[in-house]
Amino acid sequence: MQIHLSPGDGAPIYRQIIRQVKYMVGVGRLQPGDELPSVRALARQLLVNPNTVARAYRDLEAMGLVISQQGSGTYVTDAGSPLARREKLRILRERADALLVEARQLGFGLDEVKALLDKRDAAMETETKKSA
Repeated sequence: MQIHLSPGDGAPIYRQIIRQVKYMVGVGRLQPGDELPSVRALARQLLVNPNTVARAYRDLEAMGLVISQQGSGTYVTDAGSPLARREKLRILRERADALLVEARQLGFGLDEVKALLDKRDAAMETETKKSA
């Protein structure tokens, strides 16, 4: 699991860890049942105090994203988690916002963006059928 801390981020380290784990679950890099590194191992990797990682893991567990099993480890919960779906929607919303902002800056309207998306979707469907 690759987590990158940014001292200039402004967010506390434990929140950076939470945000990145949520993102990895949301985009499917971490699957249900995947084990997270131990608190000590991740603290060593990130060069932070183990208490910082422990706090992030506790908060992730309180959110229902992971489950800790005493003596066994910390695991990603099932994909049916509403948090995972909310995180995926958040990511998609951010990308949609960025697309719409860029389209407007380039002088394209919503109808043109929708038409382009429909064309791209059809092209991807065709490619998927060809490769199957």
